[in-house]
Amino acid sequence: MKFANLFKIALKALNNNKLRCFLTMLGIIIGVASVITMLAIGQGSKDSIKAQISEMGSNMIMVHPGNMQRSGGVRPSAEAMQTLRIADYEALRDQSSYLADVSPVVNTGGQMVNGNNNWPSTIYGVTPEYMDIRKMSVDEGSIFSESDIKSAAKVCLLGKTVVDNLFPDGQDPVGKVVRFGKIPFTVIGTLTPKGTNSMGMDQDDVVIAPYTTVMKRILAQDYLGSIYASALSEDMSDEAQTEITEILREQHRLKADDDDDFTIRSQQELSEMMNSTGDMMTILLACIAGISLLVGGIGIMNIMYVSVTERTREIGLRMSIGARGIDILSQFLIESVIISVTGGVIGVAVGVFASWMVNVIARWPVSIQAYSVILSFIVCTVTGVFFGWYPARKASNLDPIEALRYE
Repeated sequence: MKFANLFKIALKALNNNKLRCFLTMLGIIIGVASVITMLAIGQGSKDSIKAQISEMGSNMIMVHPGNMQRSGGVRPSAEAMQTLRIADYEALRDQSSYLADVSPVVNTGGQMVNGNNNWPSTIYGVTPEYMDIRKMSVDEGSIFSESDIKSAAKVCLLGKTVVDNLFPDGQDPVGKVVRFGKIPFTVIGTLTPKGTNSMGMDQDDVVIAPYTTVMKRILAQDYLGSIYASALSEDMSDEAQTEITEILREQHRLKADDDDDFTIRSQQELSEMMNSTGDMMTILLACIAGISLLVGGIGIMNIMYVSVTERTREIGLRMSIGARGIDILSQFLIESVIISVTGGVIGVAVGVFASWMVNVIARWPVSIQAYSVILSFIVCTVTGVFFGWYPARKASNLDPIEALRYE
């Protein structure tokens, strides 16, 4: 029998039971829509994290005092936290060949005050290179100069959150004097807003000042809190970390069998960790959604069994007038595949719409991937063939005489 005739017979049989056909499709529709939506949410989250890490500086490298590996993650002693010095920063700046920028970092929290307005924030003592390392830029005003660093000038730049809270009336802060605790600072610029990062931290709640000013006038210390650097490119991060280790070990006169008294972290490590976590979550969500496809497939098998039972006399009549077993098998397989593929098409539409709704209502980042749509069609077809095969085979193996006698 020709495929076209089998297809028409299958469509007619399905049309005679529209409601049952739709309810059978429902499991496939929900399964496909769930898979597409979950994968879109997972991929959207990964893309968002990558973008935010890139904004913070994808080739950024951080050097912290103390050996966190040796201490098992426990905060080292106060003495161990004083291993980074200005000489270390200068050595990295002058001797490194894989680093584009290097900046010392010292920071502390405190109250920023302007008249009757105050705001708790964190002041970072850095060099102008820190702005390039962290992908920060000046919105209004200018960055401090090398002479400001040498003289430990009391100047600073304010993030948008600090500006909004110290100058709620919209007054231009550039040129104004604010206080950090009891120390007056002249505002020489404001930072371009960056919003919150992937960890939910406000990147605009920050005050930037020369590192010498923070070290001498606020903290009264001669050691650094950390050193931030950026590799020439993201691909050179590993070489840059190796070079930093060699320079600092030489600076600290460490022997070959001595452990490092510093810890190096890179954004590449953070990105890989986030991607690994994101992949696991995406796979988990897809597996949960895939259960709906399995349930839908079982539903197809169940309905096809019912259909074979209901149409036993019809099958016997067709076989008695010359229909072969392969024709009966093909007919029921076509019905099964039509149900699953049609459910898959509707499921794709529902999944795309659901992903859009998640983005609009929940404000979650989503990214619909072409492979998830293609995979859904493949799975639907396989589901139709796999779960429809056994009922179809049962129908094709019926004895014509017994089938005609079936009541």
